[in-house]
Amino acid sequence: MTPRVDAVVWDLGSVVIDWNPRYLYRTLLPDDDAAEAFLGEVCTPAWHHRHDEGRPMAEGVAELVEAFPDRADLIRAYVERWDDMFAGQIDGSVMLIEELAAAGVPQYGLTNWPAEMFPRARARFSVLGRLRGVVVSGEEGVAKPSPEAFRRLLDRFGLEATSCLFVDDSARNVEAAAALGFAVELFTSPAGFRARLEREGLLAG
Repeated sequence: MTPRVDAVVWDLGSVVIDWNPRYLYRTLLPDDDAAEAFLGEVCTPAWHHRHDEGRPMAEGVAELVEAFPDRADLIRAYVERWDDMFAGQIDGSVMLIEELAAAGVPQYGLTNWPAEMFPRARARFSVLGRLRGVVVSGEEGVAKPSPEAFRRLLDRFGLEATSCLFVDDSARNVEAAAALGFAVELFTSPAGFRARLEREGLLAG
C-alpha cells in the first residue's frame, strides 16, 4: 500500500519567493523588449543555471564581460544588484507554510539557487525558518531536474519520496520528481496548491 503523503517539499523561487531578473533589467534598459533581449542573449537562463549548479558567480560574470565588453555594466549588475531582482515573498504561499507548520506537517525546501546568494534569502525571508531544512543546488553542485538533487534531499532528511508532496513552478522539475515517486503539484497559484493540500488531508478544507 502506498504511504499517505505526510510532508511537503517546496521549490522556492516563483513559489515562495518572487524572484525574477526582469524586475531589475526593466529598470536598467529602455523597455521590456530590450530587457527580454538582454536576458535571452547575454545573461541567459542557461548561463544562470550553471551558477545554480555551483559555478561561482564571479567566474560567470567575468566570462560574459569578456564576451560582451559593451554590456559589462549590465552584466555586473546581475550580482551587484541581485537584491533588486526580488519583488518580495508570495504571501499566499507564506500563509500556507505557516498553516502547515501550525498543523505539524514537516516541510522542506529544494531550490535551484547560487550558493553565495542564498544567505541573503535566509536573512530577508523569515518564513524559510519554518522549513525543517533546505537543500540548495549551488551548495550541492547539482540542480533540478537532475534526479541526484532529489536524492540529496531524501537522503539528508531521511525521507521517502512516496510520502512527500513536491511543488514547483517548473514542469521539468515536477516531471523529474514524479519519476522518482514523489507526489507532485505544478504550482500555478497559492489557491490552487491549497486545494491540493486539502485533498491530501494536510490542511482542513
